[in-house]
Amino acid sequence: METKRSKYDTNPLDGDVAKRADDDWGAAPSGAPTEEVKGATCDIGRTANEAARLDSAADAPTRRFEDPQGSYPSVFIPPAYPTPRTYQPPAPYQPAQNVYAPPPIAQKPGERTVSGIGLPAKWAMILPYCPFYIGAVAAVVELFLIPRSEVRARFHAAQGLALHLAIIVIGFLFSMLSLITGSSIGSNIFSVGATAVLVISMIRVWRGEAHHIAPLSEAANWLDDRIKPRK
Repeated sequence: METKRSKYDTNPLDGDVAKRADDDWGAAPSGAPTEEVKGATCDIGRTANEAARLDSAADAPTRRFEDPQGSYPSVFIPPAYPTPRTYQPPAPYQPAQNVYAPPPIAQKPGERTVSGIGLPAKWAMILPYCPFYIGAVAAVVELFLIPRSEVRARFHAAQGLALHLAIIVIGFLFSMLSLITGSSIGSNIFSVGATAVLVISMIRVWRGEAHHIAPLSEAANWLDDRIKPRK
């Protein structure tokens, strides 16, 4: 017994599906042209996709460009590389000659020449301590000639002058005492002691030792400030 089929059954394996569809919906006479339907419907004979169907290349996944903008190098042809430069070996090492100058011979502090008087530093610093008023004259001359940049030389010149002035003042007092008492023992002892102090000062300065007489600091600073060097 044949199974009953409905009009919605469109099994493509059924050979009579087209005939039954024409019977159910009413097929147009064979060979009759499609007529234009008036109203909201479109002409089914001339659809908008007809042009797309006629142009088979329009929906192709890729397109063929007749005039390519460029070409890619082939993987089978090796690229052309620039000619490598010829290797030049480095020049042999040659030590430089006389690159470093020999260091200057360091002078000892006492051998340096003091500007203004042109004497070595040792002599310029021990002259103010010479006994018998020689040091006093030398100290005054150095304070007038040596610039203030020579700090050590001016310090010893001012201290030597202050020491000589103190010896002169104290010696004058002992002379007055000798006139009153009639005895010069005290004056002679002071003269010997003052000469010894000056000689010891010369020896210490000559050896480069620090020589600072604290009681004469203010007097030495005052003399250094008052006696200005000649420009």
